[in-house]
Amino acid sequence: MTAPLKHTDPVVVDVALGDRAYDIVIGRDVLSSLGSRIAALRPGVRAAIVTDRSVAEHWLEKTEAALAQAGIASSRIIVEEGEGSKSYATLEKVSEALISAKIERNDLVIALGGGVVGDLAGFAAAILRRGVDFVQVPTTLLAQVDSSVGGKTGINSPQGKNLVGAFHQPVLVIADTAVLDTLSPRQFRAGYAEVAKYGVLGDAAFFSWLEANHADIFKGGAAREHAIATSCRAKAAIVARDERETGDRALLNLGHTFGHALEAATGFSDRLFHGEGVAIGIVLAAEFSASLGMIASSDAVRIERHLAEAGLPTHLQHIAGFSQEGLADADTLMALMAQDKKVRRGKLTFILLEAIGRAVIAKDVEPAPVRDFLAKKLAGNK
Repeated sequence: MTAPLKHTDPVVVDVALGDRAYDIVIGRDVLSSLGSRIAALRPGVRAAIVTDRSVAEHWLEKTEAALAQAGIASSRIIVEEGEGSKSYATLEKVSEALISAKIERNDLVIALGGGVVGDLAGFAAAILRRGVDFVQVPTTLLAQVDSSVGGKTGINSPQGKNLVGAFHQPVLVIADTAVLDTLSPRQFRAGYAEVAKYGVLGDAAFFSWLEANHADIFKGGAAREHAIATSCRAKAAIVARDERETGDRALLNLGHTFGHALEAATGFSDRLFHGEGVAIGIVLAAEFSASLGMIASSDAVRIERHLAEAGLPTHLQHIAGFSQEGLADADTLMALMAQDKKVRRGKLTFILLEAIGRAVIAKDVEPAPVRDFLAKKLAGNK
């Protein structure tokens, strides 16, 4: 894969879903075009912006101004930041606020924020008046390359992550790379785990390019936009083939079965960001694949090395408070994985690797070897 060329025009990625197709618009300062793009798609709409306090401080007024410039009236709904907002209580708050704002079926909900806001606002849009359209304006790297694309929306249950939700596609995604400048280094790194995931699961050339160029992605500029666009194209292609995850779309869950269990074990808190859990989960999936003889151990080491070079946690022992809340107990982690949406009759479905760039769906994995593998990892054995 060659280095990306510099460009000034936005990159537009099409998510080909027939009459529900939509564009992902990627580029620096494309947020200013939000109003005109919405007006072209939905003339005469009103909009409600759902965001969190941190994002509101940086980007809410600019978003409102872009809408006002296109003659679009808007209201604002601000929630607390963090995974704790993906809850029944916050869903009720947002839903009631949308009703109070008189958002009708021909209006729009705008999700301005990271994955939490996108999942929450998208789910509220899916159930409000039996479904209203929504627009994703992702403000984190993770949301731009993953959660804003594909229509998965939802909230967490006390028993597990994303167990309550709906498929509800956006009508537009605006991925402004300038907003990423306000992210903390840790937040950006967490999002990078999802970028690397696309190379690991289906594009060996992209993974090699990331190994050579990840520092430039962190600095910004054309390499960043190229990585985001490549990731979005990869996800869009899979979503177009399998919108509701009855087949290939499950490949996008590489690292997530382990990662979601780790997030639950840490109470969906800032002790472990979603992308950090995915990074550890990808390494565990690669090492488990190697233990089964599916992938060369050298490939598993290469994956772990790259994620570590990007500053991501790659082992269970890297999680803050490792010995607390069941993290050091294989049976507790297995119980949390048993709540995964991909479990069938008590058997786990894992996304495993045959090589870098070639992931496979492994159904009906017996729990015993997974537990033994986790016990060794928890003991610190590589």
